Amino acid sequence: MESQRNILLIALLLVSYLIWNQWEADHAPKPAVTETAAAASTQQAANNNVDTASVSASDNQVAASKELIHVTTDQLDVLINPVGGDIVRAALVSHKLELNKDEPFVLLEQKPDFTYIAQSSLIGQNGIDSDTKRAAYAAEKQQYTLADGQDKLEVPLTFVAANGVTYTKVFTFTKGKFDVRVDYRVNNTSAEPLKVQMSAKIAQTIKESDSHMMMPTYRGAAFSTTETRYEKYDFDDISKKNLLESTQGGWVAMLQHYFVSAWVPPADETNTLVSAKVGAAIASIGFEGAVKTVAPGETQTVGADFYVGPKDQAALSELSPTLNLVVDYGVLWWLAVPIYQLMMFFHSFVGNWGLAIILITFTVRGILFPLTKAQYTSMAKMRNLQPKMQELKDRFGDDRQKMGQAMMELYKKEKVNPMGGCLPIVLQMPIFFALYWVLMESVELRHAPFIFWIHDLSVQDPYYVLPILNGITMYIMQKLQPMSPTMDPMQAKMMQYMPVIFGFFFLWFPAGLVLYWLVGNIVNIVSQKIIYAGLEKKGLK
Repeated sequence: MESQRNILLIALLLVSYLIWNQWEADHAPKPAVTETAAAASTQQAANNNVDTASVSASDNQVAASKELIHVTTDQLDVLINPVGGDIVRAALVSHKLELNKDEPFVLLEQKPDFTYIAQSSLIGQNGIDSDTKRAAYAAEKQQYTLADGQDKLEVPLTFVAANGVTYTKVFTFTKGKFDVRVDYRVNNTSAEPLKVQMSAKIAQTIKESDSHMMMPTYRGAAFSTTETRYEKYDFDDISKKNLLESTQGGWVAMLQHYFVSAWVPPADETNTLVSAKVGAAIASIGFEGAVKTVAPGETQTVGADFYVGPKDQAALSELSPTLNLVVDYGVLWWLAVPIYQLMMFFHSFVGNWGLAIILITFTVRGILFPLTKAQYTSMAKMRNLQPKMQELKDRFGDDRQKMGQAMMELYKKEKVNPMGGCLPIVLQMPIFFALYWVLMESVELRHAPFIFWIHDLSVQDPYYVLPILNGITMYIMQKLQPMSPTMDPMQAKMMQYMPVIFGFFFLWFPAGLVLYWLVGNIVNIVSQKIIYAGLEKKGLK
């Protein structure tokens, strides 16, 4: 096999895969979100166990209400609705909406045309929340700020029931973290035992992902159980069937490119994971915890962790051993995880994600160099065997059986493996696809600069310099190795235009991916020169 054909085959497979992904996305059923649908969602919310008041709140209730509780930390800027105690807005302070701008990235929000909130309720026989009514909490103040030198910040909301029982809902924020602990402290001052149960969900207006062919991304729900470590449950799945899974521990989440929100209930308790669709507009996924009995005179706490932030694998793993799987590397996760860890290792030394990508490229190509050398050697031997192979063809004509036997004897005598040129491509393909998903899924590359004009490795090169250089290096690689004289003229013509075709495709690839490919091409050109020089000394052309 020709070297450049191997590389171009990988590119062809990648583009084919991306085209197929985009076709799937374009032809999947697309829910329509309209004002009528939003109105329908309000009427049907009670039937779907999603709070009507919270989900259908107007923009005035969320953005301008003086009753909302405002919490700020070094990582989060949060608004909590005292009715129900739901998180109706969460801005990520350290992640900006746009590069070199001060406006933070808002993950949770509630606007007239879009809802994405985190709800939590205390239900059960003696719960204070129901499908039609939520507890109205009182707070000591409306503004809470994590002060300098303070590691934790507690935001207590209090509700006193008609029977005198005090329910305190406490939000605990931690310095440097995106997870929030949500606890219900039930002080049973009555004479009867109380049975309560925590329920929590994430509700979101059904919205298409911002995915495109060169950057296929997922937007929708996901969950984890003891049986299924990670499972996507997209909006279409929620529309067709409500999720109902009983598991010890587990978690539920809403995903989008680079960011995630997730509820993580207690790992040592049995929880029920559920989903629902509210009208035609809103989908939710959540859990119902174990029933707790609070004896008279006793105070008991039930709670769960809520994460709202970037897909930081280390932070996610602290909450649940499987929550880091929301960084979805697909079937090649077993290969992608060590590649990601190696990239993190390189970055810890060089402090630049572009340089880390270059070092990853050198490492991968270095590991594959012995196989690449074997590939070129096998190709050279096969090329030198062409005259003898032609003699065999002339001798045996159409007798394929004898021709095959004679060819095998010739390979054995000359110590040539006809499949030797295929092994590197077989190994390169999974490595390339694994690295592709690592670069696609790594939030660390978002707004990460490289050098000069590359200010964000997660988006395309603004001046298309890297794609053009990539096309040039592909052309050089093609010219370094002459076409086989037996190649079909049409195939030869296609090969000549491949650098142009794929250079065009790379115009829309994220700069980090193009950088990897470009450096790989340069390394491959140098490798070819070195290997060819060695083969020439051995008399192989």
